[in-house]
Amino acid sequence: MEGDDEIKKQEIEEKAMDVTLKDLSKKLEDFAKARDWEQYHSPRNLLLAMVAEVGELSEIFMWKGEVAQGLPNWDESVKEHLGEELSDVLLYLIRLADICGVDLGDAALKKIIKNAVKYPANK
Repeated sequence: MEGDDEIKKQEIEEKAMDVTLKDLSKKLEDFAKARDWEQYHSPRNLLLAMVAEVGELSEIFMWKGEVAQGLPNWDESVKEHLGEELSDVLLYLIRLADICGVDLGDAALKKIIKNAVKYPANK
C-alpha cells in the first residue's frame, strides 16, 4: 500500500509541475459552475476571501521570527498546511483576475519587465 501511495503522490507532483495558470483558471471555473457558486464570485467577495486566506497564511509565520529558506526546521505537517494556505491564496487570486478580466500571466510578465526597467540590475 505504501508503494501505491508513493506512486500516486509522484503522479500528482508530476502533473502539478505541468499545470498553467490557464489550467487552474479553467478548473476553478468548472468547480464554481458545478456548485452554482458563480453568483457569489463578485470581485469584492473574492478579494475579501483572498485577504482572509492571507490572514490564515500569516498565522503560520506569526511569532516565528525569521525563518530559513526551505523551512528546514519545520515539521512536514506544518509545511503541508503552508502549502494549502498558499494554494488558497493563489486560487482566489486567479479567480479574482478571471472575474475582473485580467490575464494574470500576461500582467505578471509585463510587471516583471516594468520592474526590470525601474530597478536595473547594474545599479
